[in-house]
Amino acid sequence: MKTYVSKGDIEKKWYVVDAEGKNLGRLSTEVARILRGKHKPTFTPHVNDGDYVIIVNADKVEVSGKKADKKVYYRHSWYTGGLKAQTYREMMEKKPEEVIVKAVKGMLPKNKLARQIIKQLRVYTGPEHPHTANQPETLNL
Repeated sequence: MKTYVSKGDIEKKWYVVDAEGKNLGRLSTEVARILRGKHKPTFTPHVNDGDYVIIVNADKVEVSGKKADKKVYYRHSWYTGGLKAQTYREMMEKKPEEVIVKAVKGMLPKNKLARQIIKQLRVYTGPEHPHTANQPETLNL
C-alpha cells in the first residue's frame, strides 16, 4: 500500500458561514479545519489543499460568560511603551472582523503555510459579500 501525498492540484471550493449567534471559539475551530483542508480525505499537512471560507455577520458573533469584558487583545507598535490593549467589547465596536481573523489565525500552525492559508479567509460585518461570482456553498456549523 503506497501513501498518497497531495500535490496541491485539488480544486478549491468556496463556503459561506453565517456567524450570527455562533460561539467565537467553536466557529473558529471549524473554519480553521476547513481552511487547512482537514475535512478532505486527501489531507496532507505540508500542502495547502484547504477551501475558501467567507464569514458574514461577524459583528453578531458571541462569547460566553464574562469574556466580553475580560478577554484582552494586545498589539505592539515596536516602539518603547507601544503596547496597546483592547477588550473584546472594544474590538467588536471598532473592528469585529479582526476578532474572528485573530481567533482563526491562532488555530493554524505557526509557519509559512499558515500565512498562505489565512489569505483564504474573508470576513464581513454585514450579511452581504462580493464573492457571489465564485458560487459559494452555505456551510452549517
